[in-house]
Amino acid sequence: MIDLKSEEEIKIMQEGGRRLKKVVGELLPTIKSRMTTLTIEEKADSLIKKFGGEASFKKVKGYCWATCLPVNEQVVHTPPSDKVLKNGDILTIDIGFYYQGFHTDYAISLVVGGSKDSRLNKFLQVGRETLAKAIKKVNENGRIGEISQLIEKEIYGHGYFIIKRLTGHGIGRQLHEDPYVLGYLDRPVSETPLIKKGLVVAIEIIYSLGSEKVIPEDDDDWSLVTKDGSLAACFEHTVAVTGKDTVILT
Repeated sequence: MIDLKSEEEIKIMQEGGRRLKKVVGELLPTIKSRMTTLTIEEKADSLIKKFGGEASFKKVKGYCWATCLPVNEQVVHTPPSDKVLKNGDILTIDIGFYYQGFHTDYAISLVVGGSKDSRLNKFLQVGRETLAKAIKKVNENGRIGEISQLIEKEIYGHGYFIIKRLTGHGIGRQLHEDPYVLGYLDRPVSETPLIKKGLVVAIEIIYSLGSEKVIPEDDDDWSLVTKDGSLAACFEHTVAVTGKDTVILT
């Protein structure tokens, strides 16, 4: 069942998203090679508290961290660790912010130290642009399937692979709510949920260079990696349908 949010609830989520953007804005400039992902986690957790929130991900049963920090072939849900970053690594920062009873969720992938590799830069650019295009499909009286169809067309059209096991989702009082927002179309668009005023969703572009198949990482209860070891990335925003327009909360 889809939980549509009131104007007041969306305003709270908008403030939570604004604070999450501040967290990310202060966190990103600190990331550099020879840093461990656990160091990033500690900074992120401290910043979430600094800006008056709680770590959304710590509210997930069994998960003890404020962030998920996949590197290279790691796709999602990778806990922070003593893994040392090096220049040229693709790092994904996935982070949630819990504020006054509501969650917001955000993710970005980047090349540690920057990159002159046109192949890597194009890979990440396509993810960023696909997210921007997908958000434009979040319109009142539209269909969730229009978002999925757009993501599928863009990612496969550039020769990359959607990780079909992983999806965007509704968000609010719970971190993960209905509806699922797939990165591909699994049924006719007309059979997918109608977008109504009050809908808040986290749109996620989760894709890889070489395969849509993922497997659990060895010795880790959470992390998923690409089966073929190819690079993966994720871009995510939380967005709300207000009736007048669609607002990016993060």
